[in-house]
Amino acid sequence: MSLLKRKSTDLVPFRSLLTDMLDADRFFGNDSFFKNLTKVPSANIKEQKDRFEVELAAPGMDKKDFKVEITNNILSISAEKKIEKSEEKDNYTRREFSYDAFTRSFELPATVNEDAIDAQYKEGILTLTLPKKEEAITSKRKEIAVA
Repeated sequence: MSLLKRKSTDLVPFRSLLTDMLDADRFFGNDSFFKNLTKVPSANIKEQKDRFEVELAAPGMDKKDFKVEITNNILSISAEKKIEKSEEKDNYTRREFSYDAFTRSFELPATVNEDAIDAQYKEGILTLTLPKKEEAITSKRKEIAVA
């Protein structure tokens, strides 16, 4: 019995190596520097009997950095923070700046009372309380038997 080797007809002998290197998601995927460039805060959504609660993890922000608005039944939460430091000494000037921004959007259920939404920012967590409309809270549930 003999071993047969398949002859490659590829013009580039290291095609898989080049493909891996040119795949930016895979190539830069393990580098924490590149992961932070597209930072969107994690969100928790909890439903209570009388309200929904949305929590966004956004440490390092101030409450003045947030913009919360509702347009066509879409709740949009965005934040933008710019930091610029400048230091001038004898023969040099040092300027550092950073910029953080994000936007998250959620479609609101018809049961939410849009006029009573409240937002609080405390210890790096933005918490939005979305009260339900009165008819949604008091609606009766009826179980239907399957025959």
